[in-house]
Amino acid sequence: MTERTLFGTDGVRGVANRHPMTVEIAMGLGRAVALMGARKGHRAKVLIGKDTRLSGYMFETALAAGVCSMGADVLLCGPLPTPGVAYLTSGMRADAGIVISASHTPYQDNGIKIFGPDAFKLPDEQEARIERVVLNAEDAGVTTTSSPRIGKAFRIDDAVGRYVTFLKGLFPRELTLEGMKIVIDCANGAGYKVGPAVLAELGATVVELFTRPDGRNINKSCGALNPEAMCHAVRKHGATLGIALDGDADRVIFSDERGYVVDGDAVMAILATDMLASGELRRRALVTTVMSNLALDRVIEDAGGKVVRSKVGDRYVVEKMRGGGYNFGGEQSGHLVFLAHSTTGDGIIGALKILATVLRRQKPLSELASALQPYPQALVNVPVKQKTALKDLPEVTAVIQDVERKLRRDGRVLVRYSGTEPKARVLVEGPEPLAVRQYADEIAEALRRAVG
Repeated sequence: MTERTLFGTDGVRGVANRHPMTVEIAMGLGRAVALMGARKGHRAKVLIGKDTRLSGYMFETALAAGVCSMGADVLLCGPLPTPGVAYLTSGMRADAGIVISASHTPYQDNGIKIFGPDAFKLPDEQEARIERVVLNAEDAGVTTTSSPRIGKAFRIDDAVGRYVTFLKGLFPRELTLEGMKIVIDCANGAGYKVGPAVLAELGATVVELFTRPDGRNINKSCGALNPEAMCHAVRKHGATLGIALDGDADRVIFSDERGYVVDGDAVMAILATDMLASGELRRRALVTTVMSNLALDRVIEDAGGKVVRSKVGDRYVVEKMRGGGYNFGGEQSGHLVFLAHSTTGDGIIGALKILATVLRRQKPLSELASALQPYPQALVNVPVKQKTALKDLPEVTAVIQDVERKLRRDGRVLVRYSGTEPKARVLVEGPEPLAVRQYADEIAEALRRAVG
């Protein structure tokens, strides 16, 4: 894979006003993206959306300045979920879309994600090319345009309305949310307008939580990573279920009617088995990452399908889906991707799909989720001094192979290096919790001796 220093697994990310999340880098990214969309006789258009972080104003202005300096125009849509920006990028025939968001992290952080004209996140190789332009603009031959050709910035006043209309159109016309009370926690983030509006316009009685962003309260004790308030509200109001979005609304976590969080693998199992039964699941396969529980494989296999694994990260789930001709995939963390409707994870689409399944099957979410009983897991993080390839650590691979022989088909072992920290992650699954923990500790100890 091409080496990248600015881009991580999901765009450029960091603390606002510290490298790499500075206005200088943002302006350079704006120029590089405009250059990417430039072609003879065509005035490029770049669409920019953001979540509700205070620093979003700063980065929006810097990106727009960079784009306009190259003679391209900017379409500003303000706070909007990441999948909404992807939808509008394609719908408005923009040459690229940019999202200013750090997803589920605190307001002090921010990030920049880029979509191509097809509304898919850019592949690693294209991000590497953009990076070279940003870090070596002079060598890359970047020259700003002359005064008469400087671009303009236009604000899209109906961006939220366009996206709400699109989402409502995905819900089956024969179904209605009338009579359902639904709690939605919007994390004081990008979905704070869209989420409640979609549910209310489809007939639900909506209990809104965390829909008053102030620039500093995004994800603060709320949202997909902090679902306790959602669960409490479900119990308090006797709701049908609860929905918790993250800061950019590209992931969703659910509470059942009893106020308990539903495991992300159980959510994928519900949706995938429903699609298998209706014949909608293309190639009868669900795509998920190596982190999903082995119990998910067993549920899908029992229903006549299969699970295909990808690297960790929703972008890699999407790459695997596109490459293999699959139409549904996701992550245990709450990303749900329906390629027939969206090019990236979409928390609100995921919520609508779960609501439709609950209505069709006439069963509460707790009962639907009970079909998946996760295998016991043990996860050990091992600090490492260097990330030596496992194939070059025979003493470690010998222990892994011994554990795999003992588990056979009833478990699995996953050992990988963190993409952001000097750590190795050891995950072991199997039917016996004590044995699983022992196996994970054995592998972790071998790693400590080899690279710790």
